[in-house]
Amino acid sequence: MYSGKKMAYQKVNADQRAPGQSQYLDNDDLQATALDLEWDMEKELEEPGFDQFQLEGAENQNLGQSETEDLNLDPIQPAISPKGRFQRLQEEPDYVTSYTRSTPKSNRCSFCRLLKILCTATILFIFGILIGYYARKSCLSNAASSGTGDPQLYQEILKVIQAEQIKKLFRNFTQLHKNEEDTEILKNLKTQWTSLGLEDVQLMNYSVLLNLPGPSPSTVTLKSSSQCFHPNGQPCDKEARKDSSQDLLYSYAAYSAKGTLEAEVIDVSYGTADDLKRVKKLKNATNQIALLKLGKLPLLYKLFLLEKAGFGGVLLYIDPCDLPKSANLRHDAFMVSLNPGGDPSTPGYPSVDGSFRQSRSNLTSLLVQPVSASLVATLISSPREITHNDACRPLSLPSYETRIVNMQVQTVTKFKTITNVIGYLKGSTSPDRYIIVGSHHHNSHSYDGQEWASSSAITTALIQALMLRVKNGWRPDRSIVFCSWGGTTSGNIGSYEWGEDFKKVLQKNAVAYVSLHNPIRGNSSLHPVASPSLQQLMAEKKNFNCTRRAPCPETNVSSVQTQGDADYFINHLGIPALQFVYEDIKALEGPSFLSEAFFPKCATKIEEMDSSFNLHETIAKLSGEVILQIANEPVLPFNALDIALEVQSSLKGNQFNTHQLLAMASRLRENVEIFQSDEMRPANDPKERAPSRIRMLNDVLQDMEKSFLVRQVPPGFYRNILYHLDEKTSQFSILLEAWEHCKSLPSNETLQEALSEVLNSINSAQVYFKAGLDVFESVWLNSTYFINEETS
Repeated sequence: MYSGKKMAYQKVNADQRAPGQSQYLDNDDLQATALDLEWDMEKELEEPGFDQFQLEGAENQNLGQSETEDLNLDPIQPAISPKGRFQRLQEEPDYVTSYTRSTPKSNRCSFCRLLKILCTATILFIFGILIGYYARKSCLSNAASSGTGDPQLYQEILKVIQAEQIKKLFRNFTQLHKNEEDTEILKNLKTQWTSLGLEDVQLMNYSVLLNLPGPSPSTVTLKSSSQCFHPNGQPCDKEARKDSSQDLLYSYAAYSAKGTLEAEVIDVSYGTADDLKRVKKLKNATNQIALLKLGKLPLLYKLFLLEKAGFGGVLLYIDPCDLPKSANLRHDAFMVSLNPGGDPSTPGYPSVDGSFRQSRSNLTSLLVQPVSASLVATLISSPREITHNDACRPLSLPSYETRIVNMQVQTVTKFKTITNVIGYLKGSTSPDRYIIVGSHHHNSHSYDGQEWASSSAITTALIQALMLRVKNGWRPDRSIVFCSWGGTTSGNIGSYEWGEDFKKVLQKNAVAYVSLHNPIRGNSSLHPVASPSLQQLMAEKKNFNCTRRAPCPETNVSSVQTQGDADYFINHLGIPALQFVYEDIKALEGPSFLSEAFFPKCATKIEEMDSSFNLHETIAKLSGEVILQIANEPVLPFNALDIALEVQSSLKGNQFNTHQLLAMASRLRENVEIFQSDEMRPANDPKERAPSRIRMLNDVLQDMEKSFLVRQVPPGFYRNILYHLDEKTSQFSILLEAWEHCKSLPSNETLQEALSEVLNSINSAQVYFKAGLDVFESVWLNSTYFINEETS
């Protein structure tokens, strides 16, 4: 995952942690531990995955090698992962409460007393062997029923998920959409989830401000010829209008300014800082129309730059050279949303009864209109983009040519109801800890795309597999919350409103977010995206698919900005998030942020990409195994050290590095290494089995990313600075943007503010881990003092 990075783990002994503690604390008191050790030996021999565990000496040898070898995730197995997982801490629930540890008084202990202890321990040892022998089958049965940290159980649960089952669900959803309103889709989802046994399935409604297409499509008219065109390039004559469909109406930019603008078209390419600097030298941009390509940077950021430069309108398109050859979208217009998230009329708070509503019919002063590549070619008089040698030639308008166009943008703003479907599978031991699984459904207020059916089908198949096991008496340790969001294409409105509604609860109790947003976008490459703390877990699961139909590319699991409803949970709650997606390799190599465009896809398009639905099955099983692992493992399978490594990687090679940043990152890594080795690796030690200690450790792991939420970021950038704009750059995105911004300004105030934000985040994280270590040490010393007092 991290090329050229080294992981160092520090083994800290118990006597180092508590100076002055009795030397017998770790190896005496056989009377209290002999039976438990024998139980562990019997259990270890009986576990199916025993051959994967390493002896202590081998483990220490591996630790020594980790300081000199590059981090390689491929051979890591769950049983020996450096994340220090507690595979067996909850196989004997009553063991924790019955276990007491007494410290012998070394200065008052007599030989006779020691002899009595040894004799008693020997008897208990023999008795333990007999109990372990006769209770062998019973122990195995109990372990299987609890399911904690049991990969075989996960496979048994997920094996019922089959491609044909997902295909049937997909076709049912798409057929339902053809015949019924979205209210029927919602009722169908609730009925299905409830019939499968999911608990407390709710329909949660929010009245929100939506920006919808007008009664007729927007138009673009070329002044020199007076030719009028619709956004997809069709002429504005009656014959073409008869053939227009709802897809043509939904070729618009939600929350754009509306009206008419006649001005010169200026080609700004991708709208980067360098592009705008070049344009300013040649043209006066005031109240002109920018010809803008989607990609390379977030659309909201580029519109922010164009607005500052004085432009009045934007014709937005996707260059065919940026798309895979298989994607024939040259004549298709599309929809984009200019909403950064949630209901624009209630920014930062939920749209519930009694909330103050702001009047915000548009979120930009620009008139923005998405158009097809074929219309752009017509406007610039370029009939084709392929040269004689079959190399793709990007569309561009020469700066010496002048094109005057009249653009008319028509939209309507209305209050509409957005509905989420929420269902709960309550946990057995930690029901107040939530793993959120999010997909989305169709809304009548959005474009007529069909990829939502993939998300809904996979989610429903997962619910069915889990609930079959629940009916046999099994439950996950933590609760799993299944969510089908509404209003996704308008700016992730449903997820934002629900998140704002339950913000206080989620800040404390949400553990992770697993996204199933549009999982099938191609069929050539499995592309995992995850928070840094979850990248090792994702890499392990990714290897599961390497022998299947689609090859595994040699790209790492990445932390990049993605589209979908994970946005609120990543950027406002600091919750670790992950997603498995199938992509086209060409799409991964092209510009990022092309997924901001929503093309009205037919249901058959999804089936063309995955006719057998094997890719759907793989996504469901990979996501399901991750969900089960996070929901069941006594200690969350998060890797703190990967966050520190990500921070150090993001500071390498930057021209704006400072000594303070590097020093702070080094201190963060030192604290995390001690935390990883001192608190996570010795997880199987009996003293770590106290439920309060496990909860403390999980609380630290759960909140690791919250330190990296910054207050202010450029529009379209993630507030969680651990995520990068794309996979081609590893530096902090806000620093890169600030550096580009200050190039054209006499002052570097913007850069200094960004550096301060990053510095404060790193400092907050290292203080957080240091405080966690101090708390664990205090608890350790207090418990040791209490034990000594009890035995004196």
